[in-house]
Amino acid sequence: MAFWVQIFLLVNLITSAVRGRVEKELSSECRQFLYMETPPTGLEHPSLRFICQRYNKRTRYLTLYNTVDHIPVYSAYTFKRSAGEKCVDVPWMYEPQLSTYSDTDEMQPFPRGYMHMDFEDAQAVLDDYTNAVLYERGTLNPEEHQDDPDDKASTYTLTNVVPMTLDFNNRVWNKQENIIRKRLNNYCRGTAYIVTGITTSGKMIRRENMNRVAVPTYIWSAYCCVDYDHNAPFSERYKFPSFAHYGLNEEEDNNEVVEISVQKLKEFLRKTTFVEPNFQIFVYDCPPPGSSYNK
Repeated sequence: MAFWVQIFLLVNLITSAVRGRVEKELSSECRQFLYMETPPTGLEHPSLRFICQRYNKRTRYLTLYNTVDHIPVYSAYTFKRSAGEKCVDVPWMYEPQLSTYSDTDEMQPFPRGYMHMDFEDAQAVLDDYTNAVLYERGTLNPEEHQDDPDDKASTYTLTNVVPMTLDFNNRVWNKQENIIRKRLNNYCRGTAYIVTGITTSGKMIRRENMNRVAVPTYIWSAYCCVDYDHNAPFSERYKFPSFAHYGLNEEEDNNEVVEISVQKLKEFLRKTTFVEPNFQIFVYDCPPPGSSYNK
């Protein structure tokens, strides 16, 4: 076989392997993180890519990423019962498949002295947050909702990060993440599927006179757990099998998260963001066991 033919076949093989992880259509590998293996519908745009977030030889969760706004639209994951511990000394990572060249399908730490153009065309980089004094990196799939150290570490990628105001991230949203963690720890008996996403309104973090990272207006989240404790107190039981919440990503003294049904969240998002009429987070809004939709 001619040398150049061998090179061509090798390049094709590498390209095919990479496209199996970051692509426009969702591959079967990441469907395990979705209720009924079905992603949210009504979120279509040429700039969106599914990322099967891989770390240490395993797929950890799914992200729908906007390569123009340089932020995730949502991350979808399965909740793992945990005490809420945080990782230490985990470096921030990037997605090699969104760079100009990739020889791996796993997230990688930013190398020292990296050349910006290798990374920044399609994703955020560390410099985007360096001088953004009003914002910090907020994760959509939080490590507190994972138990395995590698699952926790895998949340430290900028493709799972959006700019959040300091007060909102540290006081408002983190408090709600812990409320959900304790609720699912105590009353979810099976698998809990969580989708956490954002809405935007045009505000951007700028660097070197360029729009670099979109700033979310709202952060929202919904969970689905059809196998739950029916003896839970009513104050918690009515929030199963599914419930949702959203919060305004602003520095406000009285800023609080709003808890609502998944159906109400859908209606809210249809009014406040750009979604198609068929927008849906969970199939049939995650019906309870024994309902006509589950038969």
